Amino acid sequence: MDCIFCKIVEKEAPSNIAYEDDKILAFHDLQPQAPVHVLIIPKKHISSLDEVSFDDAEIMGWLMAKVKDIAKDLGLENGYRLVCNCGKDGLQTVNHIHFHLLGKRQMKWPPG
Repeated sequence: MDCIFCKIVEKEAPSNIAYEDDKILAFHDLQPQAPVHVLIIPKKHISSLDEVSFDDAEIMGWLMAKVKDIAKDLGLENGYRLVCNCGKDGLQTVNHIHFHLLGKRQMKWPPG
């Protein structure tokens, strides 16, 4: 598979890991859009939100439940934004589902 995020999971590509367990990985974005910007991914390859199935409920539920812990570890006590881009129009650039956790600055609205 030629997925950069899968290569990061397998430690075949470098990353600055913020959190890791047996199900998910969080690492700092190479082009941060906020003072804190990490990507949170399931270790299982799932292309996008459009590809999530009921078989993925456990891993996706785990990921969502861990967001608050990752945010706390990163010092995002004043809040944060969690973003998931899906498909071409949603500006998904890597075909491995990932969530952008952004914080340490006031977010703006509307975002896009």
